[in-house]
Amino acid sequence: MITLTRLNGHPFAVNPDLIERAESTPDTVVTLVDGTKLLVAEDLASLTRIVQEHRAGVVALAIEMADAEPHGSVATVTGIDSRPRLAVTPEVD
Repeated sequence: MITLTRLNGHPFAVNPDLIERAESTPDTVVTLVDGTKLLVAEDLASLTRIVQEHRAGVVALAIEMADAEPHGSVATVTGIDSRPRLAVTPEVD
C-alpha cells in the first residue's frame, strides 16, 4: 500500500497495483482499474516516485527474504546442496 493525501489534507492508503492511470488536470487525478477516481494533493512526478519506491521496496524485500531462507529447506526438497541467490544487476549498454 502507498499513502497519498486527499485535497483536504487527510492521508489514505491505496494499493498501487490498482492504479490504471494518473493525470494532472491541474489537480492530480488517479483512476483505479474499477473506474474510481481519486483527487490527490501529490503532483504527478511525486506520485510516480512514490509508486516506483514502493515497487523497489517490494523487490528488495523479496530478495532479502529469499537470501535469509535456510539452506536446508531447499536442499531437503530438491537434493541440491546450495540454492541460487536472487540478485538484481544493472543492464549495461
